[in-house]
Amino acid sequence: MNHENQTPYTQLDPNAILDAVESTGLLCTGSLIALNSYENRVYQIGIENDEPLIAKFYRPNRWSSEAILEEHQFSLELVQHEIPIISPLIINDQTLHQYHDFRFALFPRRGGHALELDNSEQLEWMGRFIGRIHGISACKSFEHRMQLNPQTYGHDPYKLLLEQNFIPDYLIPNFCKTAETALQKIEQIFKSIDHVDQIRLHGDCHAGNVLWNESGPHIVDLDDCLMGPAIQDIWMLLSGEQEQMDLQLEKILRGYCEFHDFNPRERHLIEALRTLRMLHFSGWLAKRWTDPAFPLSFPWFNTPVYWQNQIVNLNEQIELLDQIEC
Repeated sequence: MNHENQTPYTQLDPNAILDAVESTGLLCTGSLIALNSYENRVYQIGIENDEPLIAKFYRPNRWSSEAILEEHQFSLELVQHEIPIISPLIINDQTLHQYHDFRFALFPRRGGHALELDNSEQLEWMGRFIGRIHGISACKSFEHRMQLNPQTYGHDPYKLLLEQNFIPDYLIPNFCKTAETALQKIEQIFKSIDHVDQIRLHGDCHAGNVLWNESGPHIVDLDDCLMGPAIQDIWMLLSGEQEQMDLQLEKILRGYCEFHDFNPRERHLIEALRTLRMLHFSGWLAKRWTDPAFPLSFPWFNTPVYWQNQIVNLNEQIELLDQIEC
């Protein structure tokens, strides 16, 4: 079993967390609140004579230090252009710190409420916000981050699920046939859309990763930033029936195009990207299944009902993929 699948946070107890933060020269009050995060470990830490900070401990063996620093540099680059990203604090001339086996970063605490996906004004504002980000992110490429494509988000997790025997034997033929059909159609769609720019993306731009306050949206987490098509940072903001999603996309693109050009052919990638996300999500859960936090948080995963539903959902996606005319 890959070490990445073991229990990497067993040594990260409250004393270790506070000692790590104090190793940067800060003095903690002893207050520590665990925040919701599955991939990493995130805590609100009380600081003497100052506002609390957010400490993010990166999952060991997930990213190289170069990849994490590239994420940090991206967020600092956006801040330099006055784009409201919650970027890591620079302490002792660095953003990434090491304490024993753990790498971590410290962030300012920011408040806000959820993005309202049924609010046309907020959707258009989000479009302007994402357009501003992409106007900067398109200027250069990542060197150490993943690229989103049918291989990395489709074939790789599909292969993992089969190799690690997560799917019940009696469902394997049906699952394989359905997944392989979907992947074949996705590859055809990607190949049929010429000249799609690969740019630096947030990568996981859904409402849960956006904080909204009186000054507008703030992006919370760049942990999944990668190279890919611009529409990846847009489609997860769409919800409801197709007619509703079309109207929402129109609102977002109205704001987006004020700051960055949008290739309309990328619309045809939405259902392909949705299908890839389904496979990627299953692969992510499988990869993390030996971390005790995951069976507790996702008890419905790795059950026959889950895989039966995945087959049904993938077949529904195949029908949608068949309707795409590139």
